[in-house]
Amino acid sequence: MAQTFQEISPSDFFYRNRDIAGFTNPARAIYSAIRELVENSLDAAENIGVAPDIYIRLKFLGEAGREAQVYQLRVQDNGSGIPARHIPSAFGQVLFGSKYKLKQARGTFGLGGTMAILYGQITTHQPALVISSTGSSRIYMYRLMIDIQRNKPLILDRKILLNKEQWRGTIVEFSLEGDYFRAMSKIVEYLKQTALVNPYANLTFVDPRGRLYKFTRVTTRMPTPPKETLPHPYGVDVEIFQRLIQVTPTRNMIDFLRTHFHRVGETTARKFLEFSKIPPSKNPRKLTHQEIVHLVRMMKRFKDFLPPDASCLSPLGKDLLKAGILKELEPEFVAVCQRRPSTYAGHPFIVEVAIAYGGKIPRKGDFTIYRFANRIPLLYDEASDVSVKVIRSMNWRRYKVTPDMPIAILIHICSTKVPYKTVGKEFIADRPEVRREVLNGIREAARHLQRFLTKREHVNRERKRLSIFAKYLPKIAQFSTQLAGKSQPPNVEILLRSVRKFELEN
Repeated sequence: MAQTFQEISPSDFFYRNRDIAGFTNPARAIYSAIRELVENSLDAAENIGVAPDIYIRLKFLGEAGREAQVYQLRVQDNGSGIPARHIPSAFGQVLFGSKYKLKQARGTFGLGGTMAILYGQITTHQPALVISSTGSSRIYMYRLMIDIQRNKPLILDRKILLNKEQWRGTIVEFSLEGDYFRAMSKIVEYLKQTALVNPYANLTFVDPRGRLYKFTRVTTRMPTPPKETLPHPYGVDVEIFQRLIQVTPTRNMIDFLRTHFHRVGETTARKFLEFSKIPPSKNPRKLTHQEIVHLVRMMKRFKDFLPPDASCLSPLGKDLLKAGILKELEPEFVAVCQRRPSTYAGHPFIVEVAIAYGGKIPRKGDFTIYRFANRIPLLYDEASDVSVKVIRSMNWRRYKVTPDMPIAILIHICSTKVPYKTVGKEFIADRPEVRREVLNGIREAARHLQRFLTKREHVNRERKRLSIFAKYLPKIAQFSTQLAGKSQPPNVEILLRSVRKFELEN
């Protein structure tokens, strides 16, 4: 029997393989849908420098079977809005989006929001409603579905409304099957952690029972937005090099390298071309396939390229990270460490670490670990994450720490290309460069915690000593007075006050 060959669209591929995008079961699917839309909303607000206001509502519509119910999900934001011509493709075409530029962003694949709508369509066969405005005089409303076989939007209805109040933002509403009551704890925890690592955002969530969860911002100060950057020579492969050649306006190799690569100036370009034995005057469009492969290999071996700078990154910063932790965890002590920018495979990244003690942090026989990547909480597959492996490999007793203490460890990694292990973006791969920075960041924060615990231990010890003094010193004074044959015992309170003052000063 002859084999049959066929081509399928990206929509069809993810329709058949929705597990790899995080839509594994009804509980995971409803969590993933909320997460993807909230992250799109956060990015949309941050891109225009506005503190995010995000409203999420999940409404019960009816039973769908033994393990799932039908819900209506609505997410509204105050972000940049979407130009009218892009609205259908942004929500009705898989792998269409604004996240493919080389700079830090929450999204990676242009997949999340559309994947949520695709999942809703294949489980309920209902259209999605998208309302958006960029703040102009018009609001655009689309009712659409996805043509899965052709990966194209199907516009069922389109309306244009007057925007009298100059509203700006996006509203997405659609139906989907899910199991909210199994997913509830993860959804609430996700929103709590999002509020922790985005302390400048207001998040409001109304669940199917009408319960209101509100996470209020504590600051309007936001991180410096990331800038778009060029590819670094160490992170380039043959395909990227070939694409750059096809679009370059340059006529020689020096201008080509200076124009298309990050932190490559004329001097570095000349040194590299001499190292690679390629003439500086050669037109890049006339490079042979063998020369392109040779150049890419030489880029990996050349040692004089400058490392990437961090202008394309947007770390949270010590002050904002501390503000978020104090707001959500209310600890007795917190230490925050931000590592210097580093690189893996030509991609810059920054690791931020915080350790908090006491407050609302539970004593559960193990550390509470919060993992974030580009300000996204990572809640699943914890054991596989590089940060968890590092934490469990450390000797915590040298820092006077035991697992039963109320301690939370927070690790945030921001990069132009976070080394996720899967499309679902739930855990970070064990890259040696990332592991080293995480380890050094945790060690630095742990040393601050050690000093706090040592001082606290000293204070407790002195407090016990003073309590013994306060208990027995009056009796000793009374006995000494009798031995000396005097009638009036000395005032021991003066001595106790002086001892307390000495201990406080030291």
